[in-house]
Amino acid sequence: MARGKLRIYLGAAPGVGKTYAMLSEAHRRVERGTDCVVAFVEHHGRPRTEVMLHGLEQTARRELEYRDTVFTEMDVDAVLARHPQVVLVDELAHTNVPGSRNDKRWQDVEELLAAGINVISTVNIQHLESLGDVVESITGVRQRETVPDEVVRRADQIELVDMSPQALRRRMAHGNIYKPDKVDAALSNYFRPGNLTALRELALLWVADRVDAYLTEYRSEHRVSKIWGSRERIVVGLTGGPEGRTLIRRAVRLAEKGAGGEVMAVYISRSDGLTAASPKELAVQRTLVEDLGGTFHQVVGEDIPVALLDFARGVNATQIVLGVSRRKGWQYVFGPGVGATVARDSGPDLDVHLITHDEAGKGRGLPVSRGARLGRARLIWGWLVGLGGPVLLTWLLSGVLPDVGLANDMLLLLTTTVAAALLGGLFPALASAVAASLLLNWYFTPPVHTLTIADPKNIVAIAIFVGVAVSVASVVDLAARRTHQAARLRAESEILSFLAGNVLRGETSLEALLERVRETFSMESAALLERASDVDPWTCAGSVGPGPCATPEEADVDVPVGDHMTLALTGRVPPAEDRRVLAAFAAQAAVVLDRRRLKQEADQAKELAEGNRIRTALLAAVSHDLRTPLAAIKAAVTSLRSDDVEWSEEDHAELLEAIEEGADRLDLLVGNLLDMSRLQTGTVTPIIRETDVDEVIPMALGGVPEGSVDLDIPETLPMVAVDRGLMERSVANIVENAVKYSPAGTPVLVSASAIANRVEVRVVDRGPGVPDEAKDRIFEPFQRYGDAPRGAGVGLGLAVARGFAEAIGGTLHAEDTPGGGLTMVLSLPMAAAHRPSPESESESESEPEPESEPDMPVTATS
Repeated sequence: MARGKLRIYLGAAPGVGKTYAMLSEAHRRVERGTDCVVAFVEHHGRPRTEVMLHGLEQTARRELEYRDTVFTEMDVDAVLARHPQVVLVDELAHTNVPGSRNDKRWQDVEELLAAGINVISTVNIQHLESLGDVVESITGVRQRETVPDEVVRRADQIELVDMSPQALRRRMAHGNIYKPDKVDAALSNYFRPGNLTALRELALLWVADRVDAYLTEYRSEHRVSKIWGSRERIVVGLTGGPEGRTLIRRAVRLAEKGAGGEVMAVYISRSDGLTAASPKELAVQRTLVEDLGGTFHQVVGEDIPVALLDFARGVNATQIVLGVSRRKGWQYVFGPGVGATVARDSGPDLDVHLITHDEAGKGRGLPVSRGARLGRARLIWGWLVGLGGPVLLTWLLSGVLPDVGLANDMLLLLTTTVAAALLGGLFPALASAVAASLLLNWYFTPPVHTLTIADPKNIVAIAIFVGVAVSVASVVDLAARRTHQAARLRAESEILSFLAGNVLRGETSLEALLERVRETFSMESAALLERASDVDPWTCAGSVGPGPCATPEEADVDVPVGDHMTLALTGRVPPAEDRRVLAAFAAQAAVVLDRRRLKQEADQAKELAEGNRIRTALLAAVSHDLRTPLAAIKAAVTSLRSDDVEWSEEDHAELLEAIEEGADRLDLLVGNLLDMSRLQTGTVTPIIRETDVDEVIPMALGGVPEGSVDLDIPETLPMVAVDRGLMERSVANIVENAVKYSPAGTPVLVSASAIANRVEVRVVDRGPGVPDEAKDRIFEPFQRYGDAPRGAGVGLGLAVARGFAEAIGGTLHAEDTPGGGLTMVLSLPMAAAHRPSPESESESESEPEPESEPDMPVTATS
């Protein structure tokens, strides 16, 4: 069943007339005979909107009781049972009452679309998920009912219902939006001119981006010219903190300012577990970025700024979005922070945006776990504190500070040992304990300046000091190792959970999975190798990165998967504890490879089934359509050879004409069958030459009656680079099909024009036309639309025409003829010598359009 089409009326603010415009469209469709039903429309007591509901069929609503109050919601089951052609559903972002079929109304709409029902709906710009923060900053009101931007972008048609702020305020003042007792409050709060102007700008920019996207798609499909500019790729650096949602929404808005923008959220997890992010918050942010059309990545890196920049450059990013640090002022003594470091090292090829948020300067608020694998800076600080700390403290105690007693001296020196353990781990702490005990003996234990200890009590004290220092260092180091193990196991579980979920859902391709391996373990390349037996050579089933391995011997690490498959990685030798996760990745890669091959086999089976269908249709054509002209020929020949009847000259000529017509029809049918056979087997070899369109098209009209075609082919058209014979056959089939369905006495128009570096030939008829859902199906082999009689052809004309058009580098598609009918558009590549220069093309594109000031409200379609 074909998916229904979604049409959305997008408003800049409440009261601009979205519902009124939707109901007006419903009345227009009902007048045209369309089965249109109102599933849910809320008129909010507005008289003009309520009047528009008259004359429209409405489905019964579903009543739900919630907190001792009865609410009504759209009854999805009733709409599905009624199954109209078009259904009206107001307020797309509405949150359903608890107990409803779905949480959100847009989810109800998705069910209707999946059932093949066309839906017309409404939504305001402030309800789009990515604009929530901006709308709140403008109006001071947080919109709790939102709809993912992707849902609105997928709409087949979006119409902006616009109105100037002054006109909307006048409408409000006249009582056309809210009741009189609410007008003054609304005008002085939400409906202030500044608010309405800002919301209107948001709506216009959002729809303008949609228009840009549609224009880019159109230029690409019709090969008008190359897309200008570079694609914006924005990397969002996440820490797992609450500010991540704000950063993601801001990055999405930045990406939407340019056509084709892409947002990639990345979380850098350090192998020592120093950034203990909230898994729950990361899951929320992952869902948010995916709902907004972006992607989520998790990368392991020792140095967060370096890892973030490496990731950004690896994906050819143009911008990086980071949040202002949550560290307090005094914490900057430990370094400039990730944002400042990334901005400093980004270079001229990356723009870095530092976004302010509510959590800035409030402290990290996340527990900091110490790991056994400390960075070089941590180890250096550990040794400096462990060796330099006792020396500095001894100098202070012996010369600057007053005598505090041996017990206090020991406690102070023990503090430096603990600090060394916290910073550098076990070995700096042991070195600090030894140094502190020697200094304690030399400077503070009588007799001083010797290693001799006079009092046995002092010997016990120093021994206890060393024991305590070593014990504290061991406990701290053990806790650090346990924390590191816990952080590592948590990271492994998250990676494996994500991996298993994506693979089971079939959302990950083999190359994407290998790229995930390469990113996670910081490898240069990853390849999945396999062979049929122990003696056969290795073959690469999939690879990513530069210089992938051809054999397991070339890899820095290889992970076997069964007897004849292995995952080969280059770049570095990972630690032994990474092998478990690598083995899981390798096993999942084998699963993905098997799924891909099964899909290929399924596609081949589908092709075989299609071939069987074509053969069945061919047999039907041979049994009926080809026999029809043969029967006419045989009947005419039999009549001519009969001795029982004396035929007049007119009868004799008529029978000969019937024989000729039957032979021509038979020749056409056999020719189309042979042409389709050549296309199916790939034996069509075009000979591309420069050709004049006005020479080929008249030759293609030999098979149609005189006076049935009007030509409008300018002699100044540039030459095209095509195969002359294939173009002629393609045009002939298109024109013959148009003449067949065109009303008697109404000629078919064949015109041509040059657009950018293409020449378009348009064949326009005034026949019954073809609905949108059948426009692609008419180009399939053995398809005859509507009530075409048997014997009128085997349904190969348009299929052959499109096949020949694509073989010579052109395209063929169908459009509606204004006023009724069908227009076939054959787009052909212009010869290289006749193509316009890029300078002249850009000049023609930059010519300003005449401006007009439309009446308000305005409905703009994207």
